[in-house]
Amino acid sequence: MKKFKIALLQSRVKEDKEENLKNASDMIYNAAMGNADIIVLPEMFNCPYANSFFAGYAEKYPGTTAEILSELSKKLSVYIVGGSIPEIDDEGRIYNTSLIFNRNGSLIAKHRKIHLFDVCIENGICFKESDVLSAGKRITVFETEFCKAGVAICYDIRFPELIRKMTLAGAEIIIVPAAFNMTTGPAHWHVTARARAIDNQVYIALASPARNHKSPYIVYGHSLVVNPWGKIISEASTGRQIIFAEIDTDYLEKIRQQLPLLMHRRTDY
Repeated sequence: MKKFKIALLQSRVKEDKEENLKNASDMIYNAAMGNADIIVLPEMFNCPYANSFFAGYAEKYPGTTAEILSELSKKLSVYIVGGSIPEIDDEGRIYNTSLIFNRNGSLIAKHRKIHLFDVCIENGICFKESDVLSAGKRITVFETEFCKAGVAICYDIRFPELIRKMTLAGAEIIIVPAAFNMTTGPAHWHVTARARAIDNQVYIALASPARNHKSPYIVYGHSLVVNPWGKIISEASTGRQIIFAEIDTDYLEKIRQQLPLLMHRRTDY
């Protein structure tokens, strides 16, 4: 039996980067005291989600944020999926990047958001990440002693083929730091998470920032975990909050045996 505990940190993001990092650190500590094995931060947890902030907050690896997460993962002996931050490379390209650390504080994976959020919805949100950010090119799956886990970032979850590729690579939980807004959140947050979980018979964990009405981009909140049957097993409200969920890979295998979707998948047409 392989059960483990995941914690999603719904932190409130402000314009003060130092304060954001302090708040995230405090929440990581509290999640570890709650016996979490894997701790997940939200998308852009150290930086307001707006193109005008990304360059000023961007860090090369290893920067201040990475050093803090590495130190905490080692001190607390936990896995940390570092939500996402603006990461700048040697050529000056900026990515929306998640840094993943193991219990020893070592960087074991890095996911750069593959699908950039370039949308304009009538009577809703208009945003174009590609004005500032560059796109990643690779799926991200990492090993733990419990199972393999995949990481995607926000808009990535809307692309079923990406989640399927991670599932076929062995991921049994897909972790998604995300910041849906007040247009897309009410419409698609829950149904998309449940659909990806049902289609792939995996756990899906969406980690959102807390809602901040003073932000230029107001997020939906409602961080949640969905099991392989499509049931929401833990969900936050809209404010600053930590939620926990038990991940049971034996239950996942049971679902896959009873309803063998992946086994019945055909590739000959």
